Amino acid sequence: MPGKNLSREEAQQRARSIDLDGYRVHLDLTSAPDPAAATFRSTTVLSFRSSAPGDGTFVDLLAAAVRSVTLNGRALDVAEAFDGARITLPALAEQNELVVEADCSYSRTGEGLHRFVDPADGETYLYTHFEPADARRVFATFEQPDLKAPFTFTVTAPAAWDVYANAVHEEITEDGGARTWRFAPTKPISSYLTAVVAGPYHVARDHYGCELPDGTRLEIPLAATCRRSLAPYFDADEIFTVTKQGLDFFHEEFDFPYPFGKYDQCFVPEYNIGAMENPGCVTFREEFVFRSKVTDAAYEGRANVVLHEMAHMWFGDLVTPKWWDDLWLKESFADFMGSFAQVEATRYKAAWITFANRRKAWAYRQDQFPTTHPITADIRDLEDAKLNFDGITYAKGASVLKQLVAYVGREPFFEGARRYFQRHAYGNTVLTDLLDVLEATSGRDLKAWSAAWLQTSGVNALTPQIDTDADGRITGFAVLQDGGTLRPHRVAIGLYDRDGEGGLVRTDRIELDVDGARTVVPELAGRPRPALVLVNDDDLTYCKIRFDEVSLETLREGLGSIRDDLARALAWSALWNLTRDGLVPTRDYVDLVLRFAGRESDIGVLQSLHQQAKGAVDLYADPAWRAEGGRLLAEGAVRELRAAAPGGDHQLAWARFTALVAEEPEQLQLVRGLLEGTERIDGLDVDQELRWALWLPLAAAGAASGEEIERELERDNTASGRRQLTQCLAALPTPGAKAAAWAAVVDSDELPNALVEAQIAGFAQPGQRELTAGYTEPYFAMLEDVWAQRTIEIAMRIVGGFFPKYQTTQAVLDTADAWLDGHPAAAPALRRLVLECRDDLARALRAQECDRG
Repeated sequence: MPGKNLSREEAQQRARSIDLDGYRVHLDLTSAPDPAAATFRSTTVLSFRSSAPGDGTFVDLLAAAVRSVTLNGRALDVAEAFDGARITLPALAEQNELVVEADCSYSRTGEGLHRFVDPADGETYLYTHFEPADARRVFATFEQPDLKAPFTFTVTAPAAWDVYANAVHEEITEDGGARTWRFAPTKPISSYLTAVVAGPYHVARDHYGCELPDGTRLEIPLAATCRRSLAPYFDADEIFTVTKQGLDFFHEEFDFPYPFGKYDQCFVPEYNIGAMENPGCVTFREEFVFRSKVTDAAYEGRANVVLHEMAHMWFGDLVTPKWWDDLWLKESFADFMGSFAQVEATRYKAAWITFANRRKAWAYRQDQFPTTHPITADIRDLEDAKLNFDGITYAKGASVLKQLVAYVGREPFFEGARRYFQRHAYGNTVLTDLLDVLEATSGRDLKAWSAAWLQTSGVNALTPQIDTDADGRITGFAVLQDGGTLRPHRVAIGLYDRDGEGGLVRTDRIELDVDGARTVVPELAGRPRPALVLVNDDDLTYCKIRFDEVSLETLREGLGSIRDDLARALAWSALWNLTRDGLVPTRDYVDLVLRFAGRESDIGVLQSLHQQAKGAVDLYADPAWRAEGGRLLAEGAVRELRAAAPGGDHQLAWARFTALVAEEPEQLQLVRGLLEGTERIDGLDVDQELRWALWLPLAAAGAASGEEIERELERDNTASGRRQLTQCLAALPTPGAKAAAWAAVVDSDELPNALVEAQIAGFAQPGQRELTAGYTEPYFAMLEDVWAQRTIEIAMRIVGGFFPKYQTTQAVLDTADAWLDGHPAAAPALRRLVLECRDDLARALRAQECDRG
């Protein structure tokens, strides 16, 4: 498989004969402020050994041009050695030095070295993002995780800029209008973990110190950066507080000192993901710098990401998966540890509620696709790897680890982690390396557990089966398990009844192991039948919760009266799964949201309910009831907005939900009134981010002109403002707006990643089905060209974003099936994306049938 898409077999073959001594990389970024300059100079000096002298190998490089390649002092013919993605290295010596000089391209897609010009002040900013395999867009490298080495970066940049990399800088020299930054060598790390951030970034600094068990003191310089135009909104003190709390927690639990010297956290523009765990230089999407009022759920979410990335310093950076098959060895652990550390070390004590309600919803959805895979996946190549940063690798893996802690105990789990770090520091691992230490510390044989949980796919459903006598006492209680491979589950069964004030409270809890199709629970026999049975109370395992009919009726009558926040969140999650599975009619779920969401105290759960209710009406409702469902949601949103406590998180959440669902003239009039100041709701600050949220429904309904919306940019000529203007203009209900959005994304590759995302988001409006129906055929026609011609990041957005998901008809489903049947040789990753979109559409049709009754 020559070319960009490195296969696992090629990586294994290369690793068998190559050992690295180190990289020296010099990047000349002085051209970056010139918009006409498309490239930068990259020089790589790579020292390595070969166990098969005389044989050849190759290094990876994606460059606009290669100026020279010198191997062991001998110049190679560039035209012969470089094929556009790889440099062939013939006749290796035992000890080798490779020097590659190249012109590499500045990126607009967030892959490689991304360049951004701030519309607020004209300043230019750069940052890198490499995972899984884009370091080769910046320097010549062996682009695979198991070929670790120290990296020494030297960066020449405009004199007014600062430069950040994985290690501390050792020297800065100035020459005319440029400064050259020389950084210390890193510890041995994988190429995808290297990082460079450069530009006139605003920086805040702090310091962390702690006593180590051997009596020495660990000192870690801290920095947090953002663009200068965002500095007035940058709450670095809050970020440093969470950072220090996390470092305290991980040092206590892991007993391995943070190994990478400094700890910089850089908030960067147009970032494709939430964050990246580059050791010593973590990068975050700058949307975590809040320009306007957000709910506490946003701060909790940011803290979770900070701790997730920090956990990676050990799980992923210190000890790295050998190949992407074991991606879960870092991502599942970081996802689990992010929530665990939040609850134990920060003020965000509801993190497990958020995990149960939001992260696991992602896992349940991904795990029910026909493309689902085990947590330890079969990753054949880099395209497979890119698609496996998904809900299974992250959220399902974290859920399974949560259950593992319940199964083996907290202390054996963390002792296993400590031994894992000590044994494999700066190395690479596979699944058995982790299981070996956990078996040693827990005394349990984990091979069967691993086979059931890590090496199979799919989600089980657990259902209580309850028999009672004439007096209402339990005569038989069992837990039924179905859904593919049956697994051992450590669960808590919660029994809930009404208290004196009508609230549903837990009256008893039984913890047990569920295994097989039917597990009898004899200790519950003879007890009064409770009003509600929750079979995965405390969310110990990964499963879909089902209810017996009495419990389901209890929820219909009083879901909002469940006193415990986590139990209530689990009930909401279970009902959402029942709706998605076509077992509860959409209109019933919407009714529950309308009756009980206003009483929901957890702001994160409330915001999830808003998104789910909107999605249910748009996708799962009987088309004949869809308009009525939308009207009921909009009326309910306005009612709750007016009733919410002034100035609070709930008021802001309901205001945003009102903007999301406003379609009728009455709601649109309120939206416009809030924008123009003719309508006021006590305590609601219509700040800039809320203003853009209010413009979007007006645009989509045709209740605002493009000229009106463009004038909003005079108030907010920022990167965020331009993204949101782009989305609003693409949302206009005219053929011209849709054609322009389609052409800007599909027919051109000039837009940066952030504006591609904004165009797609505006194009796809659920209330414009007739307007966009004509794009179904062009969508399927362009798929293979897009996949072949665009970077994988942009191609994934186009394939997923333009799929006609709101055209919920059998005809469109048949068209998707015809494409899949007619393109068996299409790239496997492309087929996977289309198949998942097709499966979402089929699910929508099943849910609609349920809603019709």
